[in-house]
Amino acid sequence: MTNLYLIRHGEALGAVHEMIGNTALSPRGVMQAEHLRDRLAATGEIAADVLIASTFVRARQTAEIIAPALGLPVVFDDEVQELRDGAAEGMRFDEYRAKFGEVNPRETPFRAVAPSGESWGHFAFRRQYEGKTIVIVCHGGVIGISFLYFFGMSTINLPQVGLDSYNTSITHWAKRSSNNGAARWWLVRYNDDMHLRDMRSNLRIPWEGLSVRPAEETSKQAVPVEDE
Repeated sequence: MTNLYLIRHGEALGAVHEMIGNTALSPRGVMQAEHLRDRLAATGEIAADVLIASTFVRARQTAEIIAPALGLPVVFDDEVQELRDGAAEGMRFDEYRAKFGEVNPRETPFRAVAPSGESWGHFAFRRQYEGKTIVIVCHGGVIGISFLYFFGMSTINLPQVGLDSYNTSITHWAKRSSNNGAARWWLVRYNDDMHLRDMRSNLRIPWEGLSVRPAEETSKQAVPVEDE
């Protein structure tokens, strides 16, 4: 079985200050990544062969924080970057709208977000996933493209349904072979950010005492019994 884990980076300063660009993690983003690291180290739930990360700062930092939990070096790859901003780099959202207007990727999928930037169409063409067991620390756009790719949907136009991928959440795709030998991709989980549930609590989730997988008997649906 082949496993692909997509992990979104932690909260970035660009999101906090409503600014476009290649910004670092916010203090909250660092804490989110540390909580994910502690979870992965305690549970050992991801036994990865390789750890790949986007070269954008927010993803680099997130990968470097969680790398010790996976026991792997980080392989940085430009191909898992988010949509590239071009001349919009460093602008506030309101400044961007005033200068370049709104880009509607559904109506103009090949219009770049700004001069020297990328369009949705070119961004989609840059995404390819090989059948390997890997962890990729990336961006919400990359996770969204994975759904289009594995569901066999068009990657030219933005879909009508949107995805809200949370910071440091885990998305897990698994490629399994059926009895006839054909292989299919299955979505195992999406937006798993359970490690963030104790960020505002004095208590920490006891990951060491939790099972990585549900117990076999609890994963089966109970058979209803008629009343006597």
